Amino acid sequence: MDFTKIAKEVLKIEADALMQAQIDNDFLKAIDIIFNTKGKLIITGVGKSGLIGAKMAATFASTGTPSFFIHPTEALHGDLGMIRKGDSVLAISYSGESEELAKILPHIKRLDIPLIGMSRDKTSTLGKYSDAFIPTIIEKEACPLGIAPTTSTTLTLALGDALAVCLMKKRNFTREDFASFHPGGSLGKQLFIKIKDLMKKDFPTADRNISLKEAIIKMTEGKIGHLLFIEDGKTIAILSDGDLRRAMMSDNFDLNKQAFEFATKNPKTVDENLLASDVLTFMEKNKIQLLPVVENNKTVGVIHIHQLIEAGIK
Repeated sequence: MDFTKIAKEVLKIEADALMQAQIDNDFLKAIDIIFNTKGKLIITGVGKSGLIGAKMAATFASTGTPSFFIHPTEALHGDLGMIRKGDSVLAISYSGESEELAKILPHIKRLDIPLIGMSRDKTSTLGKYSDAFIPTIIEKEACPLGIAPTTSTTLTLALGDALAVCLMKKRNFTREDFASFHPGGSLGKQLFIKIKDLMKKDFPTADRNISLKEAIIKMTEGKIGHLLFIEDGKTIAILSDGDLRRAMMSDNFDLNKQAFEFATKNPKTVDENLLASDVLTFMEKNKIQLLPVVENNKTVGVIHIHQLIEAGIK
C-alpha cells in the first residue's frame, strides 16, 4: 500500500477545497459584524465543529477580537447567560441541523444578537437564522469512507483564520499589539522583551589614555571580554578580545601603549527600547558580539549576543 500517495491525495483534496472556498458579500458582512461588536464574539458548535470553534476563539482572542467558546449543550443549561447584548455569535455546523445548536438559535435571536453561520447549506436551520452566512461547501471528505470530518473541518478552520486575518488588517493590529497578548513563551520573547530588559548595566569602562596593560586588567575584571571607552556618557570606542589579540600580534606591541589606539572607533549602538529579537538579528547579520545600549544617545548598558541566546531569544 502506497501511503505516500495516499497522504498526498489527502492534501490535494483539502487544498482544492480551500482554493474553491466562497468569499462573497456575506463573508464581508461577517467581518463588519465582528468588527462592530462592542462586546465579545462567542463561537459555538458541536463535535468536531466545536473543536474547530474552540481553536477559532483562541485565534480571535489573541489577535485583537475578544472571543470565547461556548458548547451549545452547556448554553442550554445556564451558559446562555454568558451571551449578552452587544455580543455577536459565530455558530458552526456542517449540516446546519445539529440538534443541540438548533435549540439555542431562537434564544440568540430573541436577544437580538447578530448571528454568523458556517454550514454547507444556506437553507438549513442555521442558515435561516443567520444574519451572515459563510458556506463550507466541499466536493468530498478526504476520509476514504466519506464520513469522518476532514476536508470540511480544514475548510472551516481556514475560513476562521481568513476572518481573523481580515480583522487584524481592519484593526491595524501591530506586532506590538500581538506581543501584549503573548508575554510568555518563545513567541513572547521574540515580540515582547526589549533589550533594556536583558542588558548588563555593570560593564568595564576607561578613558582614551589607559594603557594596554591597564586595559587587560579591566577587561579581565569586567568578565565580558570588552572594554568601553566613554566620553560625555557616549561610547566612542570598544576594545574587544579580538582587538587585543591583534595588538599582541603586531611587531611593535608594547603593553605601555595606549589601548585606544587598537580599539574599534565609533562602534554601532542600539536603543534600549528595541526588541531583543531584532537586536539579535542585527548582531548576527553584522557579526557583532557586544553592543552598547543607549538612552538619549547616552550609554546605559551593554548586551552580549550570548545573553540573548541564553535568554531564549530567537
